[in-house]
Amino acid sequence: MEVTRGNSRPEETADSRFLALKSGAFDTFLHHSDMGVAILDSDLCYRAINATLAQFNGVSVEGHIGRSVSEILPKLAPIVVPALQAVLTTGESLVDIEIKGETPSTLGRIGVWKASYLPINDDSGNTVGILAIAVNRTIEHELAQAKKESDELVRRVLDGLFTFVGMLTPDGTVIDVNKSPLEAAGISVDDVRGNKFWDCYWWNYDPDIQQQLRDALESARAGNVVRYDVVVRMAGDSRMTIDFMLSPLRNAQGEITHLIPSGNDVSARVVSEQKLRYSEERFRRVVESTADGLIMIDENGSILLANSRAASMFGYSKKEFYQLTIESLVPDSIRDHHSALREGYQAAPQARGMASMQELYAKTKKGDLFPVEIGLTPLTFEGGTRILATVMDITIQKDIQKNLIRALTEKTSLLNEVHHRVKNNLQVVSSLLSLQARSVPEEAKIHFEESQSRIKAMALIHQLLYEQKNFDKVESVAYLQRLSDLLRRSYSNAFHRITMTVESNNESCFLSLEHALPFGLLVNELVTNAVKHAFVGRDSGHINLVMERKGDNAILTVSDDGVGLPDGCRPGTGGSLGFRLIPGLVDQMDGVLEVLNTSGTGFRLMLKLAGDSE
Repeated sequence: MEVTRGNSRPEETADSRFLALKSGAFDTFLHHSDMGVAILDSDLCYRAINATLAQFNGVSVEGHIGRSVSEILPKLAPIVVPALQAVLTTGESLVDIEIKGETPSTLGRIGVWKASYLPINDDSGNTVGILAIAVNRTIEHELAQAKKESDELVRRVLDGLFTFVGMLTPDGTVIDVNKSPLEAAGISVDDVRGNKFWDCYWWNYDPDIQQQLRDALESARAGNVVRYDVVVRMAGDSRMTIDFMLSPLRNAQGEITHLIPSGNDVSARVVSEQKLRYSEERFRRVVESTADGLIMIDENGSILLANSRAASMFGYSKKEFYQLTIESLVPDSIRDHHSALREGYQAAPQARGMASMQELYAKTKKGDLFPVEIGLTPLTFEGGTRILATVMDITIQKDIQKNLIRALTEKTSLLNEVHHRVKNNLQVVSSLLSLQARSVPEEAKIHFEESQSRIKAMALIHQLLYEQKNFDKVESVAYLQRLSDLLRRSYSNAFHRITMTVESNNESCFLSLEHALPFGLLVNELVTNAVKHAFVGRDSGHINLVMERKGDNAILTVSDDGVGLPDGCRPGTGGSLGFRLIPGLVDQMDGVLEVLNTSGTGFRLMLKLAGDSE
């Protein structure tokens, strides 16, 4: 069909013209074209329309005929009518104009058409109608819009990820990169798009890193997925460790069309792994450097962990040691019931220190036994409770202990003999003084007796040390009782009329050897002085010795019911040698002596006690 401007015959009407258009080939075109086709008259009313365009407009073919465009397409009329009027007015075609709007067939959404409006002229060249040709692009438009929105959504999603994602051509040229790595590096997409990936900012600080990436791209082009940890450069020339992966992207035919690089920041993980490796290395060094053997076993007694010291202690290699159970390391004599002992401990495990006062032995690969001390520590893991045994070879300690015991036995025997001999020698001196006293004037005998008494008090100390087999301290109450008996025998004549008692609060009071000698001499002087001077002119008298313990201190009270001290007479003064010795003896004990205000004479001595161990 040809639509032209031409001269119309006078007798030809508009109706006849449209009827002519509808006849023949044009009518066939009108009803079989995939395009929407309509004929409009000069009033813009439909004179003919095919089913395709009627369907576009959402109104039947019959519903169009004789009705105007404004009636059929009220919402599109403001757009379409002016264009149609322009064609009628100018006689010029409008080709491929885009029309967007709502029609009865697209209620609630926007339809899109590609329209061409061609003038229909009579033979005189007057435009008497319009041939409207429309192609519905709504579906293509919606698909394009959906694709655009999908692309934008994907872009927003990718840009919202902290993951590095990009797209490369197979030769490694950057097509696109998401926002995260760009912001982290302080660069823009224009800085990388079109460049080779290995020349981009993240990689170009190190030639080795670039070469590694080129090798990865070569492998990905061959269809492989490449993945490795790598350090990349970020803003401010800082470094970040990423888990990098490069994957090939294939089309429907299986051809590789793109390469997809991606990466995650694993700096924190790398730091954690480094800390874990450091912790494991530190643990390994501690375990290996320990002088004792360390052995960890499971619930079946199988060896799970052991240090080199443990393996060498038993004469095995590390490899051999891990094939053993703990029962392989105990003496044959206890192996049968050791499993039951181990299972009983594992049923209620608790930390157990090195065995004390218990002989334990372990067995070497050769079958030799050696003494050990073993500590047990239960450790709880996800897989269950494990027992860590600390094994100490005490062969050397045992040898040293034997030598010490032998030396101590020899020393004890020696000290025992020394105290026995000293006691005997002091008794010899006392006997010599007794013999000598027989040949001296009567007034001098008293001095010999006093000296004998002092020597006997010192000999008694050595006698007690010899008897109790303890050579560094003396039990004071026992000593006082023995000393009082000795004084009664020495002054038997006086003790016919004088009584003497020893009392205590039944607590042990040990005196060190340094304090015992001056203590005995002090008691000897105080009691002797009382015997000689407290009961002059009296037929009877009583001397009381009280030993008490208060905390770490010992308190000795020596009192009598005699005549009391003369006025102005105090220890350290007077003509008596013994009385003058008293302050010096107290100082030797680091003690404190107090003169009591009693009806007779009383003294109270306070001094520090030695330890109570025997």
